[in-house]
Amino acid sequence: MRGYDRNCAICRLMRSLAYTGIGMGIGGGAAYLIGASKENVMLSGIVVAAIIVFGVLDKNKELKR
Repeated sequence: MRGYDRNCAICRLMRSLAYTGIGMGIGGGAAYLIGASKENVMLSGIVVAAIIVFGVLDKNKELKR
């Protein structure tokens, strides 16, 4: 039993920050291993982070309905 609401604004912000960090690590790490330039490493990290945040969080909202 939780004594707090899991859907509060701070909880959602912290979850999205965690998914953003994971996405940046995966996307940037993969691009770095391929040998991309620094700009492309950052861009691929941002793209993967956005896919994870908007894809995973929106998917969870649809499942709970």
